[in-house]
Amino acid sequence: MSEPVRSTPGSLPLSRLAEPLLRRLSELLDRAAPGKGWRDLAQRAGSRGRVRLSPLDLEQCSLKVLEPEGSPSWSLLKLLGDRGCTVVELVEFLQALEHTEALQCLSHSGIKIVVQPDSQAVLSGQVVKLCCWATGHPFVHYQWFKQEKEVPHGNSPELVLNPVNVNDSGFYICRVNSESSFVFSRWARLEVCDLQGTSHGSLIGLPENKLRICIQPQPQNLTVGDALVLECGAVGNPIPHYQWFRNGFPLANGSKNVYMVTYADVEHQGTYWCHVFNDREDQDSKKIEVIIDLQEQSNHRPVGLLYYAGHGYENYGNSFMVPIDAPNPYRSANCLCVQNILKLMQEKETGLNVFLLDMCRKRNEYDDTILILDALKVTANIVFGYATCQGAEAFEIQQSGLANGIFMKFLKDRLLEDKKITVLLDEVAEDMGKCHLTKGKQALEIRSSLSEKRALTDPIQQTASSAESLARNLQWAKAHELPESMYLEFKCGVQIQLGFAAEFSNVMIIYTRIVKKPPEIVVCRAYVTDFALDLDVDPKEANKGTPEETGSYLVSKDLPKHCLYTRLSSLQKLREHLIFTVCLHYEYPGIEDTMDERKEVNVGKPLIAKLGLHHGFKNNNCVQTCCMANNPFHNQIESSPVAAKYYVPSHCQPNSCPGTYHPNRICSDSIRQPETCSCNGTSRVLPSRHEVLNYSPPVEKSNVPVETTDDTVELEFLLSDNLRFSEQQ
Repeated sequence: MSEPVRSTPGSLPLSRLAEPLLRRLSELLDRAAPGKGWRDLAQRAGSRGRVRLSPLDLEQCSLKVLEPEGSPSWSLLKLLGDRGCTVVELVEFLQALEHTEALQCLSHSGIKIVVQPDSQAVLSGQVVKLCCWATGHPFVHYQWFKQEKEVPHGNSPELVLNPVNVNDSGFYICRVNSESSFVFSRWARLEVCDLQGTSHGSLIGLPENKLRICIQPQPQNLTVGDALVLECGAVGNPIPHYQWFRNGFPLANGSKNVYMVTYADVEHQGTYWCHVFNDREDQDSKKIEVIIDLQEQSNHRPVGLLYYAGHGYENYGNSFMVPIDAPNPYRSANCLCVQNILKLMQEKETGLNVFLLDMCRKRNEYDDTILILDALKVTANIVFGYATCQGAEAFEIQQSGLANGIFMKFLKDRLLEDKKITVLLDEVAEDMGKCHLTKGKQALEIRSSLSEKRALTDPIQQTASSAESLARNLQWAKAHELPESMYLEFKCGVQIQLGFAAEFSNVMIIYTRIVKKPPEIVVCRAYVTDFALDLDVDPKEANKGTPEETGSYLVSKDLPKHCLYTRLSSLQKLREHLIFTVCLHYEYPGIEDTMDERKEVNVGKPLIAKLGLHHGFKNNNCVQTCCMANNPFHNQIESSPVAAKYYVPSHCQPNSCPGTYHPNRICSDSIRQPETCSCNGTSRVLPSRHEVLNYSPPVEKSNVPVETTDDTVELEFLLSDNLRFSEQQ
């Protein structure tokens, strides 16, 4: 008999697993749901060239059901073990099958971590030691990770960084292995404060782990429109937390070591300081003054940007946007003229004017009025992007209850590219030209007098604040206030995070994430339901595994992963507080019945619902009520990236992201042409903008807040799955 080989967990043969564990795995595979059973495992394993399984092998496994206590899964696992399959390979197969119970069975062990690594903030040049000590039978192995990458030579209980530098900052975790089992330590956050060119003699000789501020905020003299950036740095263990104050009041977004306002206005003037604290100590930074000069820098020029999606027409060279409550038939007196908006922009001496018009340009046969407009100024830097050519229709795609113009479908894919506007629109035109659905029917037309290299990503500027703009900014801020993220505890011991993100001022994403689950619960899922009838929520499109499945694309990259997502639209219709139910479904091993718990949640009036716009809805002349350029809200709007830039808030969030416009539309009984769009292989209905009756000119903000968090709980959830099955070198 050959001598047993002491293997690392990465190369441990499957045949070395204890028999009780193999029996448990066999039971799970025998009674698994379709797609997760032993045949699916065999198919996965057989795709590996080294582990070949013949039809005869599978037939012999299948015949085990005829034996009194026979198990096809037991036979398969034995067969895989004999063919040299390792534990890590089995884990990979089960991970591909998304067999959670079997994976948890493999990860269960008697390993116990007795010393967890601590989060800490240190100075560059110091010696840092992260510790993780564990017990287990017969012995344990260690592997340290920084984020998702293995730390070279990080195979000891103590990870020593000597000397530490700013590049070592990040999140660390240790994986402990024993035989076929493994556990992870908690995440440890390491912040390295670099004091380049400054003396930190006052910090020398301090007791180890003592809380001390090493970077003090500096006074600021700014001009309206400048960025305000204040920094405070501290060292200590436990890791320091921060809270910024202005004039004695805590700042809502001031919980990080850097406080930033992308566009400083007079309201940001005042006395600032930072309160630094941990579980043991606290300390205040020095107080500094921030002064905001009302005179803008001479090179700051405001920008006019308008995006419109909906019904329109063009007569005698003038383009008209048709309100939702215009009479039928409508004429120019009932509509808003694009050229008049350009004139208003020019009166503000805008340095750049961009019009993105996703509407039809056919002639209105009911309107023979020839408008005599005041002459426009001869100015450069005017760009028109028409969704279609003169005299033609613009089409839209409808899918999953959402509607997008063909123009916007391709524009939003390039919206954030840092390119000259005309170059970007040229590329959008090329993209549209590849869509077989609209070939010969719709083509983008670009008109430009651009004399500078200007992009949609250029910093936004506005003139000194007036009473009107301050009031508008206040309304904008109220219309973009999100509910705070919350944690819900259930009786079974499960804890979930309920988070929120804003796609537009009237469209909110709700996501649920399991952050704590007792080990005796094998499966749990939290979803939201019971929404007010006022809201547009399709139950079939709710509680999806990705934001894209709900119809949300713009903020998906900023949302945490591994959640269930629900998209709520038409928040402007919400009359009362937003109240809904969070349902938790969970299962215990060996029990077929699913357990349920429910909690009712009240998040108040989020986003635009806070303004109570429904109280003022009237069907008056639209030119006077909903289409005026200085009226930032409308009963049918979803924010656009353009109108938003027309009214820029004085306190945009630094981590906000631009939105786009998906109007809610009700189509007429006109005949539509169902066709198949080759853009992404899905069958859709293609109505013309000419048929659409419900649309709205958006005049809102683009920079919308996305509620995110960078705490260690979230990072542990996001990164652990990637680390869990990585092989120890």
